[in-house]
Amino acid sequence: MVDFGGWDMPVDCCGLTAEHMAVRTGVGVFDVSHMGDIQFRGPGSLAAIQKLCMNDASKLQVGQAQYSAMLYPNGTFVDDVVVHKLSENDYLIVINAGTREKDVQWVRQVIGGMPGVHMNDFSDYYTQLAIQGPRAKETLQKLTSVDLSTIKNYWFTWGQVCGLHNVMIARTGYTGEDGFEIYIPSDEPTSARVWNEVLEAGKEFGIVTCGLGSRNTLRLEAAMALYGHEISDEINVFEAGLERYAKFDKGDFVGRDALVKIQQEGGPRRKLVGLEMVERGIGRDGYPVFSLDGNRIGEITSGSPAPFLKKNIALAFVPVEFTAVDTEVAVEIRGQMVKAKVVPTPFYKRPKKQG
Repeated sequence: MVDFGGWDMPVDCCGLTAEHMAVRTGVGVFDVSHMGDIQFRGPGSLAAIQKLCMNDASKLQVGQAQYSAMLYPNGTFVDDVVVHKLSENDYLIVINAGTREKDVQWVRQVIGGMPGVHMNDFSDYYTQLAIQGPRAKETLQKLTSVDLSTIKNYWFTWGQVCGLHNVMIARTGYTGEDGFEIYIPSDEPTSARVWNEVLEAGKEFGIVTCGLGSRNTLRLEAAMALYGHEISDEINVFEAGLERYAKFDKGDFVGRDALVKIQQEGGPRRKLVGLEMVERGIGRDGYPVFSLDGNRIGEITSGSPAPFLKKNIALAFVPVEFTAVDTEVAVEIRGQMVKAKVVPTPFYKRPKKQG
Protein backbone atom coordinates (compact mmCIF):
# COMPACT_ATOMS: atom_id res chain seq x y z
CA MET A 1 0.00 0.00 0.00
CA VAL A 2 1.13 3.55 -0.74
CA ASP A 3 -0.22 7.00 0.04
CA PHE A 4 -1.87 8.54 -3.01
CA GLY A 5 -3.56 11.89 -2.55
CA GLY A 6 -4.19 11.02 1.09
CA TRP A 7 -5.61 7.58 0.28
CA ASP A 8 -4.06 4.19 1.05
CA MET A 9 -3.87 2.59 -2.38
CA PRO A 10 -2.53 -0.78 -3.54
CA VAL A 11 0.30 -0.66 -6.08
CA ASP A 12 -0.79 -4.09 -7.24
CA CYS A 13 -3.24 -6.75 -6.12
CA CYS A 14 -2.16 -9.88 -7.97
CA GLY A 15 0.86 -8.67 -9.95
CA LEU A 16 1.11 -5.70 -12.29
CA THR A 17 1.54 -7.72 -15.49
CA ALA A 18 -1.36 -10.06 -14.72
CA GLU A 19 -3.63 -7.11 -13.95
CA HIS A 20 -2.56 -5.24 -17.08
CA MET A 21 -3.14 -8.25 -19.33
CA ALA A 22 -6.51 -8.98 -17.74
CA VAL A 23 -7.75 -5.51 -18.64
CA ARG A 24 -6.42 -5.78 -22.20
CA THR A 25 -7.85 -9.25 -22.82
CA GLY A 26 -10.64 -9.79 -20.29
CA VAL A 27 -11.75 -7.56 -17.43
CA GLY A 28 -10.34 -5.86 -14.36
CA VAL A 29 -11.85 -3.72 -11.62
CA PHE A 30 -10.30 -0.67 -9.96
CA ASP A 31 -11.44 1.19 -6.87
CA VAL A 32 -10.98 4.81 -8.00
CA SER A 33 -12.87 6.44 -5.15
CA HIS A 34 -9.89 8.74 -4.65
CA MET A 35 -11.07 10.77 -7.66
CA GLY A 36 -12.87 14.00 -6.80
CA ASP A 37 -16.39 15.02 -7.81
CA ILE A 38 -17.46 18.68 -8.05
CA GLN A 39 -21.04 19.51 -8.95
CA PHE A 40 -22.26 22.81 -10.45
CA ARG A 41 -25.95 23.68 -10.24
CA GLY A 42 -28.01 26.66 -11.28
CA PRO A 43 -28.73 28.77 -14.37
CA GLY A 44 -25.15 30.06 -14.37
CA SER A 45 -23.53 26.62 -14.25
CA LEU A 46 -22.75 26.38 -17.98
CA ALA A 47 -21.16 29.85 -17.97
CA ALA A 48 -19.04 28.80 -14.99
CA ILE A 49 -17.86 25.59 -16.70
CA GLN A 50 -17.11 27.51 -19.91
CA LYS A 51 -14.91 30.00 -18.07
CA LEU A 52 -13.24 27.33 -15.97
CA CYS A 53 -12.54 24.67 -18.62
CA MET A 54 -10.96 24.81 -22.08
CA ASN A 55 -13.32 22.46 -23.95
CA ASP A 56 -16.74 23.62 -25.12
CA ALA A 57 -19.35 22.29 -22.70
CA SER A 58 -22.16 23.98 -24.69
CA LYS A 59 -21.80 21.12 -27.19
CA LEU A 60 -22.71 18.52 -24.56
CA GLN A 61 -26.09 16.87 -24.54
CA VAL A 62 -27.66 15.65 -21.31
CA GLY A 63 -25.99 12.33 -20.53
CA GLN A 64 -22.77 13.16 -22.38
CA ALA A 65 -19.25 13.67 -21.02
CA GLN A 66 -16.10 15.28 -22.43
CA TYR A 67 -12.41 15.41 -21.62
CA SER A 68 -11.26 18.91 -20.68
CA ALA A 69 -8.86 20.80 -18.44
CA MET A 70 -8.76 23.73 -16.05
CA LEU A 71 -5.91 26.11 -16.86
CA TYR A 72 -4.02 28.87 -15.12
CA PRO A 73 -3.94 32.29 -16.84
CA ASN A 74 -0.55 31.39 -18.36
CA GLY A 75 -2.02 28.38 -20.18
CA THR A 76 -0.57 25.68 -17.91
CA PHE A 77 -2.63 23.03 -16.13
CA VAL A 78 -4.53 23.24 -12.88
CA ASP A 79 -5.81 19.73 -13.68
CA ASP A 80 -7.37 17.68 -16.43
CA VAL A 81 -11.02 16.79 -15.84
CA VAL A 82 -14.01 14.98 -17.29
CA VAL A 83 -17.11 17.17 -17.55
CA HIS A 84 -20.53 15.45 -17.37
CA LYS A 85 -23.80 17.19 -18.27
CA LEU A 86 -26.35 15.87 -15.76
CA SER A 87 -29.18 18.18 -16.86
CA GLU A 88 -29.62 21.61 -18.44
CA ASN A 89 -28.34 23.45 -15.36
CA ASP A 90 -26.40 20.68 -13.65
CA TYR A 91 -22.83 19.55 -14.36
CA LEU A 92 -20.36 17.22 -12.68
CA ILE A 93 -16.60 17.46 -13.15
CA VAL A 94 -14.38 14.58 -12.08
CA ILE A 95 -10.95 15.70 -10.86
CA ASN A 96 -7.74 13.97 -9.78
CA ALA A 97 -7.09 12.86 -6.22
CA GLY A 98 -3.64 14.38 -5.85
CA THR A 99 -4.91 17.82 -6.84
CA ARG A 100 -8.32 17.74 -5.18
CA GLU A 101 -7.81 20.40 -2.52
CA LYS A 102 -6.03 22.72 -4.94
CA ASP A 103 -8.70 22.16 -7.59
CA VAL A 104 -11.58 22.96 -5.25
CA GLN A 105 -9.88 26.15 -4.10
CA TRP A 106 -9.20 27.15 -7.70
CA VAL A 107 -12.81 26.56 -8.72
CA ARG A 108 -14.04 28.70 -5.84
CA GLN A 109 -11.58 31.43 -6.77
CA VAL A 110 -12.55 31.50 -10.46
CA ILE A 111 -16.33 31.23 -10.18
CA GLY A 112 -16.80 32.82 -6.74
CA GLY A 113 -18.22 36.06 -8.13
CA MET A 114 -20.31 34.51 -10.90
CA PRO A 115 -24.10 34.66 -10.56
CA GLY A 116 -26.52 31.75 -10.66
CA VAL A 117 -24.17 28.90 -9.87
CA HIS A 118 -23.81 26.80 -6.73
CA MET A 119 -20.79 24.54 -6.39
CA ASN A 120 -20.45 21.51 -4.09
CA ASP A 121 -17.58 19.10 -3.50
CA PHE A 122 -19.27 15.69 -3.34
CA SER A 123 -16.05 13.68 -3.51
CA ASP A 124 -16.64 11.88 -0.22
CA TYR A 125 -20.21 10.92 -1.09
CA TYR A 126 -19.35 8.40 -3.79
CA THR A 127 -17.42 5.20 -4.20
CA GLN A 128 -16.25 5.08 -7.81
CA LEU A 129 -15.52 1.69 -9.35
CA ALA A 130 -13.95 1.32 -12.80
CA ILE A 131 -14.77 -1.94 -14.60
CA GLN A 132 -12.44 -2.04 -17.60
CA GLY A 133 -11.68 -4.39 -20.46
CA PRO A 134 -13.28 -6.11 -23.45
CA ARG A 135 -15.46 -8.21 -21.09
CA ALA A 136 -16.45 -5.23 -18.91
CA LYS A 137 -19.85 -4.85 -20.53
CA GLU A 138 -20.72 -8.52 -20.08
CA THR A 139 -19.60 -8.33 -16.45
CA LEU A 140 -21.58 -5.24 -15.52
CA GLN A 141 -24.61 -6.29 -17.58
CA LYS A 142 -25.24 -9.10 -15.09
CA LEU A 143 -25.73 -6.52 -12.35
CA THR A 144 -28.02 -4.00 -14.04
CA SER A 145 -31.25 -3.88 -16.05
CA VAL A 146 -29.87 -0.98 -18.11
CA ASP A 147 -28.97 -2.03 -21.66
CA LEU A 148 -25.29 -1.11 -21.55
CA SER A 149 -24.91 -1.44 -25.32
CA THR A 150 -26.96 1.77 -25.67
CA ILE A 151 -24.35 3.81 -23.74
CA LYS A 152 -21.80 5.19 -26.18
CA ASN A 153 -18.21 6.03 -25.29
CA TYR A 154 -18.11 9.13 -23.08
CA TRP A 155 -21.85 8.99 -22.40
CA PHE A 156 -23.60 7.97 -19.19
CA THR A 157 -26.99 7.19 -17.75
CA TRP A 158 -28.63 6.33 -14.43
CA GLY A 159 -30.06 2.99 -13.48
CA GLN A 160 -30.24 0.20 -10.95
CA VAL A 161 -26.96 -1.58 -10.20
CA CYS A 162 -26.73 -4.36 -7.60
CA GLY A 163 -30.19 -3.36 -6.37
CA LEU A 164 -29.15 0.27 -5.83
CA HIS A 165 -31.34 2.86 -7.53
CA ASN A 166 -30.16 5.93 -9.50
CA VAL A 167 -26.57 4.76 -9.90
CA MET A 168 -24.61 6.78 -12.45
CA ILE A 169 -23.13 4.45 -15.10
CA ALA A 170 -20.55 6.09 -17.38
CA ARG A 171 -18.73 4.56 -20.35
CA THR A 172 -15.45 6.17 -19.40
CA GLY A 173 -12.08 5.06 -18.09
CA TYR A 174 -8.34 5.63 -17.90
CA THR A 175 -6.99 2.46 -19.48
CA GLY A 176 -7.39 2.90 -23.23
CA GLU A 177 -9.83 -0.01 -23.07
CA ASP A 178 -13.60 -0.21 -23.22
CA GLY A 179 -15.21 -0.04 -19.83
CA PHE A 180 -17.56 1.59 -17.36
CA GLU A 181 -17.31 3.65 -14.20
CA ILE A 182 -20.10 3.43 -11.64
CA TYR A 183 -20.80 5.85 -8.80
CA ILE A 184 -22.36 4.28 -5.70
CA PRO A 185 -22.95 5.43 -2.10
CA SER A 186 -19.68 5.59 -0.21
CA ASP A 187 -20.71 3.79 2.99
CA GLU A 188 -18.48 0.79 3.56
CA PRO A 189 -21.13 -1.97 3.66
CA THR A 190 -22.63 -0.85 0.34
CA SER A 191 -19.25 -0.36 -1.32
CA ALA A 192 -17.98 -3.75 -0.18
CA ARG A 193 -21.16 -5.52 -1.30
CA VAL A 194 -21.04 -4.01 -4.79
CA TRP A 195 -17.30 -4.69 -5.09
CA ASN A 196 -17.85 -8.36 -4.25
CA GLU A 197 -20.81 -8.66 -6.62
CA VAL A 198 -18.72 -7.20 -9.46
CA LEU A 199 -16.00 -9.77 -8.73
CA GLU A 200 -18.54 -12.59 -8.74
CA ALA A 201 -20.11 -11.36 -11.99
CA GLY A 202 -16.71 -11.22 -13.68
CA LYS A 203 -15.45 -14.55 -12.38
CA GLU A 204 -16.25 -16.43 -15.60
CA PHE A 205 -14.19 -13.85 -17.54
CA GLY A 206 -11.18 -14.10 -15.23
CA ILE A 207 -11.74 -10.73 -13.57
CA VAL A 208 -8.90 -9.44 -11.40
CA THR A 209 -8.64 -6.58 -8.92
CA CYS A 210 -6.20 -3.92 -10.10
CA GLY A 211 -3.96 -1.39 -8.38
CA LEU A 212 -2.12 1.82 -9.21
CA GLY A 213 0.71 0.05 -11.01
CA SER A 214 -1.39 -1.43 -13.79
CA ARG A 215 -3.54 1.70 -13.95
CA ASN A 216 -0.33 3.55 -14.77
CA THR A 217 1.00 1.11 -17.39
CA LEU A 218 -2.42 0.87 -19.06
CA ARG A 219 -2.82 4.62 -19.36
CA LEU A 220 0.80 4.91 -20.57
CA GLU A 221 0.20 2.43 -23.40
CA ALA A 222 -2.80 4.60 -24.33
CA ALA A 223 -0.66 7.77 -23.95
CA MET A 224 -3.13 9.32 -21.52
CA ALA A 225 -1.79 12.23 -19.44
CA LEU A 226 -1.04 12.00 -15.72
CA TYR A 227 -0.91 15.17 -13.62
CA GLY A 228 2.61 15.94 -12.43
CA HIS A 229 4.05 14.06 -15.41
CA GLU A 230 2.63 15.01 -18.84
CA ILE A 231 0.62 17.95 -17.50
CA SER A 232 1.38 20.34 -14.64
CA ASP A 233 1.51 24.00 -13.69
CA GLU A 234 4.78 24.20 -15.67
CA ILE A 235 3.48 22.58 -18.87
CA ASN A 236 1.16 24.33 -21.32
CA VAL A 237 -1.55 22.87 -23.51
CA PHE A 238 0.48 22.95 -26.73
CA GLU A 239 3.50 21.31 -25.13
CA ALA A 240 1.27 18.51 -23.83
CA GLY A 241 -0.27 18.01 -27.28
CA LEU A 242 -3.80 18.54 -25.94
CA GLU A 243 -4.71 21.61 -27.99
CA ARG A 244 -7.47 19.66 -29.81
CA TYR A 245 -9.50 19.94 -26.60
CA ALA A 246 -9.02 23.74 -26.34
CA LYS A 247 -11.93 25.36 -28.15
CA PHE A 248 -10.80 28.90 -28.89
CA ASP A 249 -13.96 29.78 -30.81
CA LYS A 250 -16.26 29.24 -27.82
CA GLY A 251 -15.26 32.57 -26.23
CA ASP A 252 -13.13 33.44 -23.25
CA PHE A 253 -11.81 30.90 -20.77
CA VAL A 254 -9.03 31.06 -18.21
CA GLY A 255 -5.73 30.61 -20.06
CA ARG A 256 -7.08 31.40 -23.53
CA ASP A 257 -5.15 34.65 -24.02
CA ALA A 258 -1.86 33.02 -23.10
CA LEU A 259 -2.48 30.13 -25.51
CA VAL A 260 -3.35 32.52 -28.34
CA LYS A 261 -0.12 34.40 -27.67
CA ILE A 262 1.89 31.15 -27.81
CA GLN A 263 0.27 30.40 -31.18
CA GLN A 264 1.05 33.88 -32.48
CA GLU A 265 4.67 33.54 -31.41
CA GLY A 266 5.14 30.37 -33.43
CA GLY A 267 3.99 27.66 -31.05
CA PRO A 268 5.78 25.80 -28.27
CA ARG A 269 9.52 25.15 -28.27
CA ARG A 270 9.10 21.63 -26.88
CA LYS A 271 6.46 18.94 -27.30
CA LEU A 272 5.50 15.62 -25.77
CA VAL A 273 6.46 12.59 -27.86
CA GLY A 274 6.28 8.83 -27.60
CA LEU A 275 9.55 6.95 -27.34
CA GLU A 276 10.25 3.29 -27.93
CA MET A 277 13.55 1.93 -26.66
CA VAL A 278 15.60 0.58 -29.56
CA GLU A 279 18.38 -0.82 -27.41
CA ARG A 280 17.96 -2.80 -24.22
CA GLY A 281 16.93 -0.64 -21.29
CA ILE A 282 13.91 0.92 -19.60
CA GLY A 283 13.48 4.68 -19.67
CA ARG A 284 11.90 5.66 -16.36
CA ASP A 285 10.19 8.84 -15.15
CA GLY A 286 12.71 11.67 -14.86
CA TYR A 287 15.48 10.09 -16.95
CA PRO A 288 17.25 12.64 -19.19
CA VAL A 289 16.99 12.48 -22.97
CA PHE A 290 19.95 13.40 -25.21
CA SER A 291 20.54 14.00 -28.89
CA LEU A 292 22.82 11.41 -30.48
CA ASP A 293 25.66 13.97 -30.45
CA GLY A 294 25.48 14.15 -26.66
CA ASN A 295 23.43 17.28 -25.89
CA ARG A 296 20.77 16.99 -23.21
CA ILE A 297 17.49 17.93 -24.89
CA GLY A 298 14.68 16.75 -22.61
CA GLU A 299 13.32 14.41 -20.00
CA ILE A 300 11.05 11.39 -19.74
CA THR A 301 7.76 12.14 -18.00
CA SER A 302 6.53 8.53 -17.79
CA GLY A 303 8.27 5.34 -18.81
CA SER A 304 8.03 1.59 -18.21
CA PRO A 305 7.80 -1.76 -19.90
CA ALA A 306 4.49 -2.10 -21.79
CA PRO A 307 3.14 -5.52 -20.76
CA PHE A 308 0.71 -5.97 -23.65
CA LEU A 309 2.95 -4.50 -26.37
CA LYS A 310 6.05 -6.22 -24.97
CA LYS A 311 8.17 -3.14 -25.60
CA ASN A 312 9.82 -0.54 -23.39
CA ILE A 313 8.03 2.76 -23.95
CA ALA A 314 8.05 6.29 -22.59
CA LEU A 315 6.59 9.75 -22.97
CA ALA A 316 9.09 12.60 -23.02
CA PHE A 317 9.39 16.31 -23.67
CA VAL A 318 11.87 17.17 -26.43
CA PRO A 319 12.48 20.26 -28.61
CA VAL A 320 10.13 20.48 -31.60
CA GLU A 321 12.97 19.71 -34.02
CA PHE A 322 13.25 16.23 -32.46
CA THR A 323 9.54 15.34 -32.68
CA ALA A 324 9.38 13.71 -36.12
CA VAL A 325 8.51 10.00 -36.09
CA ASP A 326 11.62 7.76 -36.28
CA THR A 327 13.93 10.49 -34.93
CA GLU A 328 16.59 8.73 -32.86
CA VAL A 329 17.61 9.99 -29.42
CA ALA A 330 19.41 8.56 -26.42
CA VAL A 331 18.13 8.02 -22.88
CA GLU A 332 20.61 8.04 -20.00
CA ILE A 333 19.99 4.92 -17.93
CA ARG A 334 22.28 4.45 -14.92
CA GLY A 335 25.07 6.36 -16.63
CA GLN A 336 24.73 4.58 -19.99
CA MET A 337 23.34 6.08 -23.21
CA VAL A 338 20.61 3.83 -24.57
CA LYS A 339 19.12 4.47 -28.00
CA ALA A 340 15.41 5.18 -28.47
CA LYS A 341 13.25 6.43 -31.34
CA VAL A 342 10.21 8.68 -31.61
CA VAL A 343 7.04 6.73 -32.40
CA PRO A 344 3.39 7.70 -32.95
CA THR A 345 1.05 7.85 -29.97
CA PRO A 346 -1.03 6.33 -28.58
CA PHE A 347 1.23 3.30 -28.40
CA TYR A 348 -1.89 1.09 -28.08
CA LYS A 349 -5.30 1.45 -29.70
CA ARG A 350 -8.00 -0.99 -28.76
CA PRO A 351 -9.58 -2.99 -31.57
CA LYS A 352 -12.80 -1.53 -32.99
CA LYS A 353 -15.85 -3.46 -31.88
CA GLN A 354 -18.62 -3.66 -29.33
CA GLY A 355 -21.98 -2.24 -28.85
